[in-house]
Amino acid sequence: MPLNLPAGKTLAVSIGADFDAHSVWMGTFGLSSPSYLSRGEFGAEVGVPRLLDLFERYSITTTWCTPAHTMLTFPERFGSIVERGHEIAAHGCWHEPVPKLDADEERRLMEQTLRLHEKHVGKKPRGYRSPAWDFTETTLGLLEEFGFEWDSSLMGRDFEPYRPRPVTVGWEDGSSFGEPSSVLEFPVSWYLDDFPDQEYIPGANPGLGSSEAMFKRFQDHFDYAYKNVPGGVLCITVHPQTIGRAHMIMGLERLIDYMASFPGTWFAPISDIYDTWSE
Repeated sequence: MPLNLPAGKTLAVSIGADFDAHSVWMGTFGLSSPSYLSRGEFGAEVGVPRLLDLFERYSITTTWCTPAHTMLTFPERFGSIVERGHEIAAHGCWHEPVPKLDADEERRLMEQTLRLHEKHVGKKPRGYRSPAWDFTETTLGLLEEFGFEWDSSLMGRDFEPYRPRPVTVGWEDGSSFGEPSSVLEFPVSWYLDDFPDQEYIPGANPGLGSSEAMFKRFQDHFDYAYKNVPGGVLCITVHPQTIGRAHMIMGLERLIDYMASFPGTWFAPISDIYDTWSE
C-alpha cells in the first residue's frame, strides 16, 4: 500500500470539520437572512466548542477546512481551533460556487484565500477542499501552481489516496485522461458527510434524516475499510453547525468510541496521513 502508516496502525481516520459558519449559506445557497446566518452562528459559538471538547477527550487532532470568511467573522472561535493544534486547510474565500467561476475570478479568490491564511494562521495551507466538492477545468492546475500537497474534494476512490487526472470528455469516442497530478487526492463521499443528510433547506434539501441511520452508514464504511483495506484512510466530513446539535454530537461520540475500540485505528489530520505516503 502507498500509505505506510505508523507501526501498529491499521486504518487512518480523518474526521474533517468544515467550519463554514455564515459562508455556506451565503456562498453556496445565496441565503443571508437572519435565520440562516443564525444557523452558521450556532456552528461557531456552540458547535465548535463541543467538537473541540470531544476531540480533546479522545486525544484526536484533525483537519479543519475553513473558508477565509469564517476566520474574519469568528476570529476568537477560529483562534481556539488553532490554539488546540488542529490543522487548517483551505476551503475557499467565502464558500464560493467553484464550478460557476471563470478562470480569472477563481485565481483571484485563491490568491485572496492564501493571503488570509498566511495572515490568520501564520503559514500557507498544505491542503485544499473545494467548497463545492467540485472543480473547474483549471482548479487542479491552480492547486499544482500554488504548491498544494493534497486535495480532498473528489470521489475517484473510497479508502485510498490517488493522483487525480484531468479528463477530456468524449461522447462517441470515450473520454481521455491527462497525466496524474502532483497533488494527492484524499477522497470524500456524500455518504460520509453530515450536512446533506441532516440540514433542512426548504426547496433545496429535505434534510432531517435519521441520525442513527447516518452514523450506522459511517460505521459500515469503517468496518469495511478496517477489514478489507489495511493501510487505507477513511475521510468523514462534519460541519460544526450540523454535528454540534445535541443528538448529533452524542452520535459522533458513540461512533468515535466504536472506531477507537479497534486496535490500530489512527485518528490524524490529513497532512499527517499524507506524510506517510510513498509512491
